[in-house]
Amino acid sequence: MSRSKCNTMSRFFPLMLFFVALLLFFAFVAEKAESASDFPKIMARWSKEQSFRDAGAIGPLEMKVTFYSAEYVQALIESEAEKNLWTNDEKEQYTYALLKQLNLEETIPVHVDFNNYGPSMYLAPFGDQIVLWAGNKKYQPVDYDKRFNFRLQGQRDGMIFFPRYDEKGKPVLEGVKTVKLSFNGGIHPYVQVAYIDFLWDVHNDNPQRLFAGRTAARFELDRLIKRIEKLNAEKREHESKLSELNAELDTIKHRVEELQRQ
Repeated sequence: MSRSKCNTMSRFFPLMLFFVALLLFFAFVAEKAESASDFPKIMARWSKEQSFRDAGAIGPLEMKVTFYSAEYVQALIESEAEKNLWTNDEKEQYTYALLKQLNLEETIPVHVDFNNYGPSMYLAPFGDQIVLWAGNKKYQPVDYDKRFNFRLQGQRDGMIFFPRYDEKGKPVLEGVKTVKLSFNGGIHPYVQVAYIDFLWDVHNDNPQRLFAGRTAARFELDRLIKRIEKLNAEKREHESKLSELNAELDTIKHRVEELQRQ
């Protein structure tokens, strides 16, 4: 190869590197933009809305229900990280706090938002007004925002938690394709149906994928600390029992010695 050709290539090589780097940068930006645009779509897929209105009424009853699937929670985490420009550490901190608040390992969280512009709603006891159908089995909430037990006028939202495992320890969503959240139709005079139903396709939902890396380690640490506390409590209980047994044995031995000396 001639010296002139080598000189030409040496001049163009940095320029080629620049264009390659530029293309990679734009590809990265496009991928991030596409990913960011997916968050609202994913989150909207897990939020269902229904509205009820009576003829001549001042305003409607609006209900929005969100099922906290693994996909929804992951999209929420990514959305918050993107919006707040979090570092990996800040994102890990938020993930841990969110999963702990939702208690995804033991419960199925659902968020309910009421906007009632009609007659007041009286939902107490709220736990009797709602049920989660997983396949052909129904489950009552194990916990919910207790504000739902008070007269509801205007806007109010809160969390409802259903059991993730049945009484035998089997996951209630195992083998289930669709879940249905049903409200008693009697919660409001505008509702003309027996039940207000919200349905989601959950056959690919896998919350365990959220528990990975440092987040998984922190949750394992939490479990181990709780286990240590439980074992220490059992140990104290057994030590107390052992102390009582030793005291009784000493009393019996002492009496046996007294009788033997007579």
